[in-house]
Amino acid sequence: MAKPTGFMEYDREDPPHRGVRERIHDFHEIEDLLPADGINRQAARCMDCGIPFCHAYGCPVKNRIPDWNDMVHRRNWRKALDLLHSTCNLPEITGRVCPAPCESACTLAINLPPVTIRHIELQIVEHGWREGWIQPEPAEHKSGKRVAVVGSGPSGLPAAQQLARRGHEVVVFEKADRVGGLLRYGIPDFKLEKWVIDRRLEQLKAEGVMFETGVNAGVDVSAGYLQRTFDAIVLAAGATVPRDLPAPGRELSGIHFAMEFLTQQNKLNAGDPPPPGDRISAEGKHVVVIGGGDTGSDCIGTSRRQGASSITQIELLPKPPEDRVPTNPWPTWPVILRTSSSQEEGCDRMWSIQTKRFVGEEGQVRRLLCVKLDWTEPDAAGRRTFREIPGSEFEIKADLVLLAMGFVHVEHGPLTRDLGVFTDPRGNLVTDRNLMTNISGVFGAGDTVMGASLVVRAIDLGRRAAEGVDRYLTAR
Repeated sequence: MAKPTGFMEYDREDPPHRGVRERIHDFHEIEDLLPADGINRQAARCMDCGIPFCHAYGCPVKNRIPDWNDMVHRRNWRKALDLLHSTCNLPEITGRVCPAPCESACTLAINLPPVTIRHIELQIVEHGWREGWIQPEPAEHKSGKRVAVVGSGPSGLPAAQQLARRGHEVVVFEKADRVGGLLRYGIPDFKLEKWVIDRRLEQLKAEGVMFETGVNAGVDVSAGYLQRTFDAIVLAAGATVPRDLPAPGRELSGIHFAMEFLTQQNKLNAGDPPPPGDRISAEGKHVVVIGGGDTGSDCIGTSRRQGASSITQIELLPKPPEDRVPTNPWPTWPVILRTSSSQEEGCDRMWSIQTKRFVGEEGQVRRLLCVKLDWTEPDAAGRRTFREIPGSEFEIKADLVLLAMGFVHVEHGPLTRDLGVFTDPRGNLVTDRNLMTNISGVFGAGDTVMGASLVVRAIDLGRRAAEGVDRYLTAR
């Protein structure tokens, strides 16, 4: 362990953020690093808890958190990096954007602020990059087997890297013009600058992973071609179908899915020219974001930087409590009120609100007709129902509406249809314990299998899919 009494001697210290007045004028990352002595103290707070729930319960990739905390406290950064990379291929990503369920499961979190696990993870990997310790690890022997990975996001990249290191020839197909999937176009630069992705991609390329961008698998290359050309296929395209809001007036201009909005801004940040037609811009507009999750927060931060006149975020669910309730005990994820860095930058937040109608003028959305909801207490199964409060109708100004209500499932397009893979009632791919679908040699990974979830869960399933593919190919 790090220091037996560290958690009693040191308080939690979060990494500093750039000031709101400064950061809303650019798209650079808002979080800075703690100084060396500060991160050493934070690692020392890791206690001798006996059962590390952060590792066993909180972390989907089962990061060896107490072990690398100990190494950081002892200033053995190289060993800490080795431990970190033994379970996670993209710690520079999770160290920036993971909501850190590990911290909620930290034993200190029973009655004290938890260890700053996510930031320590980021410090370890960035230390490794600075020292030049992170180098390509190509396979010593080639298997002669070929694997196609469809999708280059947080599940496809770890799957590709693990398979290449096992000696298989890996080709990643990405329908966008650049590699990275959700990481590239779904997460704003103020949370994840894209040079971070490019730096890791150079390692993958040096390890033999090949990337084919601008290729829509199932359309530009057929399912039959993939099955004839490759010994295995990993479907890691993610849950890309957004949840819609089919209220009257949905056809009005100015109503967009969140990913359309976020992708366009990320492309502009990358130096791409504005798209043909009208650019989706919040400048000078009254913006309404429908959806209270991370994607909604990303829309808020992007709208603020574009110069929105006002930003309102509405959520169907009731306002969460300030603290845990008895039915939400440690070490489960705390369903409590949170304020994201984007919400901190300025927006009006409303809960228990349902949109009844989009109201427009000359084909352009101008207002939302909404109603307030009254939610029941959870039943024995944790389910809640709601009713509209009579006479509670009201309107919100809206020149731009961003739908950020989550994603439904993987796209059920030509690829999944022509391969003949089975889906469950929720639209996700059905797989066995090795993450292989009903079609021999075709595997699923990430949100394609579990629906929209966390980046760290996608990484875990990408690694597990690679293990399944390797077992499958080795047995042939």
